[in-house]
Amino acid sequence: MKTKKLTLLALLTAIALTIFLVEAQIPPLVPIPGIKLGLANIVTVFAVFALGSREGACVLFARIFLGAIFAGFGTIFYSAAGGLCAILVTLLVKKILTKKQLWVAGCLGAIAHSVGQMAMAIALTGTPALIVYLPVMVVISIITGLFTGLCAQFLVNRGKLWKITST
Repeated sequence: MKTKKLTLLALLTAIALTIFLVEAQIPPLVPIPGIKLGLANIVTVFAVFALGSREGACVLFARIFLGAIFAGFGTIFYSAAGGLCAILVTLLVKKILTKKQLWVAGCLGAIAHSVGQMAMAIALTGTPALIVYLPVMVVISIITGLFTGLCAQFLVNRGKLWKITST
């Protein structure tokens, strides 16, 4: 891996981690456990579409691991399950979306993240009844995913940062 590309990935990971940690300090906007904007996902979607699939996955999983170190390991299973589902969906839809449709990847990735988290919650607690909470999570995921997807779309379509890796 070229030094410039590695440096860019480290920078994007640091940005995503910083956003994650700042967002963790913001009081919940709604009184539903586990609901947040997921602003760090802007960086992940950007990395996938501007730099590549492997690079985006590296930024995501580095951010999840470092986030667990800094914010506590209590939620790493939920974050990893949600992140894995989200990145898999994002990588699948990347093949069919244009740079003007990144918002779709944001929405679908957010929904997949919620499904992954819910599956992990059911697996860890042994409480299948938690599934009734999923429709609420999906609706909120569509809204937050739309926002993060549009932000990533703006960055990919207007940003020149990713051109560093092609030189």
